[in-house]
Amino acid sequence: MRNIHSKTLQDLEFPTVLTQLAARCNTELGKERALDIQPYRKKEELMAVLGQTSEYLASFSNDNRIPNHGFDHINSELGLLKIDNSTLEITGFRKIGGICKTVEIHQKFFKKFKEYYPLLFDKVNGLELHPEIPDAIDAVIDKFGEVKDSASNDLRLIRMQINEVRSKINQSFSSALGRYQSLDFLDEIRESVMENRRVLAVKAMHRKKVKGTVMGTSKTGSIVYIVPEATLSYTRELSNLEFEEKEEIQRILNQLTDQIRPYLELLKTYQSYLAETDITAAKAKYANEMNGLLPDINDERELYLRDAFHPLLYLSNKRKNEKTWPQTIKLHAENRIIVISGPNAGGKSITLKTIGLLQVMLQSGMLIPVHERSSVCFFDQILTDIGDNQSIENHLSTYSYRLKNMNRFLRKCNERTLFLIDEFGTGSDPELGGALAEAFLEVFYEREAYGVITTHYANLKALANELPHATNANMLFNAKTLEPTFQLVLGEAGSSFTFEVAQKNGIPYSLINKAKKKIERGKVRFDATIAKLQKERSKMVETGSKLKEEEIKAREENERLEKLNSKIKSKLESYQEMYDHNQRMIQLGNKVNTAAEKYFIDKKKRPLISEMLRIVETENSKRRKTTAKKAKAKQQEQQQVAQELEQQIKKVRVEKKIQKKKKVQAEKNKPRPVFKVGDRVRLQDGKAVGSIDTLEKGKAVVNYGMFTTNVSVDQLELVEGKK
Repeated sequence: MRNIHSKTLQDLEFPTVLTQLAARCNTELGKERALDIQPYRKKEELMAVLGQTSEYLASFSNDNRIPNHGFDHINSELGLLKIDNSTLEITGFRKIGGICKTVEIHQKFFKKFKEYYPLLFDKVNGLELHPEIPDAIDAVIDKFGEVKDSASNDLRLIRMQINEVRSKINQSFSSALGRYQSLDFLDEIRESVMENRRVLAVKAMHRKKVKGTVMGTSKTGSIVYIVPEATLSYTRELSNLEFEEKEEIQRILNQLTDQIRPYLELLKTYQSYLAETDITAAKAKYANEMNGLLPDINDERELYLRDAFHPLLYLSNKRKNEKTWPQTIKLHAENRIIVISGPNAGGKSITLKTIGLLQVMLQSGMLIPVHERSSVCFFDQILTDIGDNQSIENHLSTYSYRLKNMNRFLRKCNERTLFLIDEFGTGSDPELGGALAEAFLEVFYEREAYGVITTHYANLKALANELPHATNANMLFNAKTLEPTFQLVLGEAGSSFTFEVAQKNGIPYSLINKAKKKIERGKVRFDATIAKLQKERSKMVETGSKLKEEEIKAREENERLEKLNSKIKSKLESYQEMYDHNQRMIQLGNKVNTAAEKYFIDKKKRPLISEMLRIVETENSKRRKTTAKKAKAKQQEQQQVAQELEQQIKKVRVEKKIQKKKKVQAEKNKPRPVFKVGDRVRLQDGKAVGSIDTLEKGKAVVNYGMFTTNVSVDQLELVEGKK
């Protein structure tokens, strides 16, 4: 892929997208690099960046949130490391240590969750870790940004001596303070601090009675600030020790700088990785706000944008709680060029910009707001001619600029080009400009370029209708209200609704009628025919949608009735079987009752037994006769079914155990949340919600309002919501 011209990016408002993207970066270096993003030239790099952004976006909806990547840039420190015998400041060392630790955290995290983030893992896994860098810094500098006493033996001894001298200074000063206080030489404030030294606040009248060095006086002159003589010798000794301390710290920092200098290129790589991660995170945030995703990428030169939104318009309307209308458009080898026509303010230019901006964003490694079933390809060139490009500085009219632009199109246009032209052919005489525009369009078509243009020219609409691999399209208007519906319809040209819109905006009918008489009758009839066709199409679409809804309702009702009929038939059959069985039982009961009454009268057993045997044999003859072999086979079949069922039950139980183990393991691998004071929490097996008052050594004091409790942080879980 080739680089896309800056004028194209400007026409499509891509710099505005980059500004919004930069605002979502956390670091200054990330913001700077985000503003310099350009479309990628190599497809392999682009696919890797798109995949990484898609993985980062997925992290927002799962429990494995990616660790923080924030850092302070070290550009000035890297510049100093290039200079021999230079020394970094303490803040620089802390920034370098922070970057090294952040990269190490990322590498450990992505190694643990590489199944979720394979592309992000590959990116960070290529970095070589050197833990000796942060270890060396931590050995010298503490968390408060001070050089540790343990940084060297000499520094430890010097600071011990400093502490001893300061102790002697305090003792001698306290002694002098007590003595002169008892003599009533001191003011009520007794002492003060000047130039980081403790001084006595001596009354001016007694200043000659106090031995020491005068450091100054109060504004009124009533107080003289004096360093007692007893502390002066210690103070000089302290100054010498502090100078030695400063020299030793400088020597330690020089040594640490020399120790880190060989890792200059590695630190550049670390910073570059974190800056790129910041941009990837910003792209994911941007995509999340506008429902962006990674569509299918094809090699068949097919551009299918389904339910595509203009990103800037979508976010703007989202802030205003207004609806944004999506567009669906498809370009492929059999339909390479689309000519969109229709009245102004109907959404033609927005549709054009939506296609171009989404394509540029995708080729710059950003996810786009389209339906998940969309499919796109990449173009080597994206050429645009959008808006009024009149140039006062270059003395170019709109049409002159457009001719120069068309000349550039002719030089670069090929089968790997997407061209987007707004109001094609305007700026000159309609007939002459339309004829030239028609010639340009024929050249683009012959070179098999893909493109979308908007126009009002009838000859371009006719040409699109004649070319086999081009098609007309129009932006629908409500024929009654003359309001735009912002819906793109492929297959037919659109009317400009020139006179209808003029009439709606209050232009007198007599003036409109006069204008109609000034143009060719054939053009009026042609435009009227198109307008009529559009109205008829709108009615047909409306009728078709109603019929489709009614058809769906009828189909659903038919399915419901069929299910109901099936249930009724099943119940009737069951009732019939039950009725037949009951009737048979009644007849059998009557026969037995008759035999019993007969035996009750004559008391003859033989006829009774004979009658009962006859009844039983008659009933058995109605039952199915089965051999012993079949009965045994049936019994074995039942046993086999029972065994299979038991095996299935065992299998289900084993699967449940495995799933339970996996769930427990996943819970163990789940990153522990970092708690801070004020967080809303609850016990893992509880429902009551409280807030953390204090945190200390893995313990937290949770305030539930009426009472507080001290629990381990391992037993707590965060509760979403405001603090």
